[in-house]
Amino acid sequence: MTIEVDLAAPLRIADLRAAREPITVLAGPEVRDRLTAGRVFLAKVLGDDRAVYGNTTGFGALVGYAGRADQRDQADNTLAHLGAGQGPDLDPALARATLLVRAHSLAQGASGVSPHVVDALAAALGTTFSPAMPRLGSVGASGDLIPLGAAAQALRGRGNAYLYDVRMPAAEALDRAGLTPLPLDGRDALALVNGTSLTTAALALALDRVRTSHRVIQQLTCVLADLLGCDPQFLDAGLLDRYGHCGAIEVATTMRTVLAGTTPSGTRPLQEPYSIRCTPQLLGAAEDALRYVDGVVAADLAGVSDNPMFFPDGDRVVHGGNFFGQPAAFAADLLTNVLAQLGNLAERQLDLLVDPVRNGGLPPMLAAGPGQQHGLQGVQLASTALIAEIRRDVVPAAMQSLPTNLHNQDVVPFGTQAALRALDQSRLLSLITGSLALGLRQAVHVGGRRPTAPGCAAIVDALSEAIAPIDPDRPLDEDVRRAARIVEDLR
Repeated sequence: MTIEVDLAAPLRIADLRAAREPITVLAGPEVRDRLTAGRVFLAKVLGDDRAVYGNTTGFGALVGYAGRADQRDQADNTLAHLGAGQGPDLDPALARATLLVRAHSLAQGASGVSPHVVDALAAALGTTFSPAMPRLGSVGASGDLIPLGAAAQALRGRGNAYLYDVRMPAAEALDRAGLTPLPLDGRDALALVNGTSLTTAALALALDRVRTSHRVIQQLTCVLADLLGCDPQFLDAGLLDRYGHCGAIEVATTMRTVLAGTTPSGTRPLQEPYSIRCTPQLLGAAEDALRYVDGVVAADLAGVSDNPMFFPDGDRVVHGGNFFGQPAAFAADLLTNVLAQLGNLAERQLDLLVDPVRNGGLPPMLAAGPGQQHGLQGVQLASTALIAEIRRDVVPAAMQSLPTNLHNQDVVPFGTQAALRALDQSRLLSLITGSLALGLRQAVHVGGRRPTAPGCAAIVDALSEAIAPIDPDRPLDEDVRRAARIVEDLR
């Protein structure tokens, strides 16, 4: 069944996930009335001979010069110089999420955009069409100009696009999808590019993935503790209440539910390593940080990212900086720090699990026949490489400002880089958690006790039903990915 997204309603991260496939985007009477009012007001303003950035002027540092008189030519004036992006294309699923974010922003009627522009975005999202958008070129200020410029050109039938994830000339993709090239004037073209919709989409999808991994690590920590026979007192409610941090209290409550019914073995040390004992504090701090990112994403999805903005009721055209992606930049940097520490935790838990000195006497590397077989040895090596890759890339982007555009953009947030990086690294985090899940499945096979808590046993059962024990050795790359999918789909 095709999912419906109403542009008059709040936009949700789930809508962005759904946009990887064809969706029905509704722009009903409320949206159309807003768009029409904004468009009528723009015509009045231009008729009054008022200065409007991008309609009567050049762009960026050339704002002091007159633009092209013909508004159709002004669209070319807007977009042609932005065709300077480099690097690989963005994932078509991310590009489509970006189109949806842009449509929702424009649909609020403050951009003075033509109704047919929103209609065209909705129509494209109803097919598998996706613009080919270059990864490199945005500084996250004045919007994601270069990648969004490529998207606008693709909607016009210029440049390249994807259909069913196959790259082809945009004009061919439009024709095959049953879409028509989008006509634009100067305001329409500028409104399509002058916002941080790519940054917002990437941040929202990264947050979604990290929240999933955060939940998974809570569950796998419980399985690890149960499998080893740990005493669950590190999750004691009174203990965490005295700690005083809301996130830790909530995480411990969730973990106690998963571990309910566990029976400690009585053979473990009085105090477990930090990778078990301090998990409610670590994962709780992550929860508190993720709540901040939740708020930034919610505001970005609800807000209007554009310049200028039009207020018909007050007869005002307001020029400002609502295309400046600093909130998303700060949030994406924080998200990357969170996911790096989550990756540190999961990788250390895997290290504990394969070490016979600390894993309760299970064979080294969880090999069914050590020496003749090597169990998780390759998986642990890969996990170490994955966390190293994440940690190498944690340097904040939000304060790396460089002036550009003749010092018109003299301070920039680099939110696009921060958000895309967080999305990239969130995928690596999923592979680390998949590696840990695979290790837990193998531990039971080589002599680890079956978890005594029903919630933990259910997780091991789901893994065991889908993944054969590693006996004998085999390539495990697909098993890691399968294990990640299994635990991510559990609730």
